[in-house]
Amino acid sequence: MKYQIKAVHMFRVPEGRDLIGYINKYAAKEDIRTAVVSGIGTLQNPVIGYFMEEKGAYKKIELPGMYEVTSIEGNISLKDNRPFTHIHINLGDAVGKILGGHLIRGNVYIAEIVIIELSGTPLERIPYGSLSLWKTEST
Repeated sequence: MKYQIKAVHMFRVPEGRDLIGYINKYAAKEDIRTAVVSGIGTLQNPVIGYFMEEKGAYKKIELPGMYEVTSIEGNISLKDNRPFTHIHINLGDAVGKILGGHLIRGNVYIAEIVIIELSGTPLERIPYGSLSLWKTEST
């Protein structure tokens, strides 16, 4: 599939909001159907996941306290015809140790987000075992 840049959105997420929930609401309001997401900031009490194939589920890793967001990489696609934000994140602690994984939730202290909205056929997520993956031309 080929895509072209339709628009670039840059914003700060208000303090105390759940990062993924806020991006999903923003995408719905702006009718963003396919996009690339990146960002930096600081999260309080984030929960990340590590996907365990043998169990078909994420192991939740709760991280109490404040963590510096060194990298957010992700995308926005459609799931049940609504925006679905999928983010992987790297978080730094107070001694510089980096933890990372699938972001399940995180309360924003500071978050600066860039969404590169793409034009073309919207990416749609379909069930794949216990996951949901993009629907592609071969699926």
